[in-house]
Amino acid sequence: MTEPDRLDTLVERLEHLAAELRSGQLDADRAAALVDDCARVAAEAGAELDRRVRAADQAPGSAGQLALES
Repeated sequence: MTEPDRLDTLVERLEHLAAELRSGQLDADRAAALVDDCARVAAEAGAELDRRVRAADQAPGSAGQLALES
């Protein structure tokens, strides 16, 4: 899976889980399980974003800081 696809997939999964939670038609156990799933997927998305930022900082010509304009 390419990088954008992975993040898009995680976002779509989060949106689906959130919609299911908002439906209001869940018993307490199912709602709790969905909340746990949301937290797990959000953590995966955050890790993917962190990985991309680190990869961008290590790109050739990148010093990890923005250049100051004169």
